[in-house]
Amino acid sequence: MSRALKNSPEIGPETREKVQELARRWNYRPNPFAMSLLKDAPRLIGIIVPEIVSHFYSSIISGISDTARKEGYSVIITSSYEQYEREKECLENLVNVRVEGIAACLSQETREYKHFEAIKNLNIPLIFFDRVCLKENFSCVVSDNVESARKATELLIRRGANRIGFIGGSNHLEIVTLRKRGYLEALHTYKIPIEKELIVCQKMSYQEGREATRRLLSLPRPPEAILAMNDTLAFAAMKEIRKRKLRIPDDLSLIGYTDEEHANYVEPTLTAVTHPTYEMGETACHLLLEAIQGKGTVRQIVVPTRLEIRDSTLRRNMH
Repeated sequence: MSRALKNSPEIGPETREKVQELARRWNYRPNPFAMSLLKDAPRLIGIIVPEIVSHFYSSIISGISDTARKEGYSVIITSSYEQYEREKECLENLVNVRVEGIAACLSQETREYKHFEAIKNLNIPLIFFDRVCLKENFSCVVSDNVESARKATELLIRRGANRIGFIGGSNHLEIVTLRKRGYLEALHTYKIPIEKELIVCQKMSYQEGREATRRLLSLPRPPEAILAMNDTLAFAAMKEIRKRKLRIPDDLSLIGYTDEEHANYVEPTLTAVTHPTYEMGETACHLLLEAIQGKGTVRQIVVPTRLEIRDSTLRRNMH
């Protein structure tokens, strides 16, 4: 990048112009102090997560950080707070502190990806995890979204539920459409009619999760079970179900998506699709280091999840 900014003859005119245009747009200027330290500078990789406080993301961050440290890298952690504009700022800031590569998870608001395409033009290695995009250009680590949602829905059906609610996030996110697909496939397999009012896809926030659960429980024929597509929505549903003086699992079964530990901390313990989040972080870091070393080709790694059956799903009658 610095050679392109200095008009080095080693860089082709088209690439040079692209890089210089990006530098102008992002107001990028080499930092003389940073330049003087470059020989002894720490090797840095950047992480962008939608939020830092969730155990799900903090566990992935730990996996990335520990792996990076073993390879001589330090990490800079940034959060988009689920906002598209903040995500662009995070990316710009990481470029400006000269990270060698970036691991990113999309914000819920992100619907277009020009800022990530710009990173490719700057030749900075980038990989995605969990919520991903541009899979033809960047490697990514995802969970088995369709299969996990299908298995979770099938468990609820086999335990006697015919009316199953699905609480998801915004439909422009691939992770939402894939998990919804798994839910719909299970209904189709068991010849259960699809009822649109049982599917509520809004934002993945605690308040929206409570609102979605209120909508489902207020139906003339409320669901007998709910599948919530992440931990925030599952815990929001739990709170709203309790508020209505309904009992889990006696009145309503519930399945969520969480990391390895979280589902054990609630009462009743939550049947959940659990992610090996720490391993997801390790895998993401290995992919990024491969990209930094110019080794790996673009690929998608699917991390298997487990359906952990706990107290929030009741055996009613077997199908």
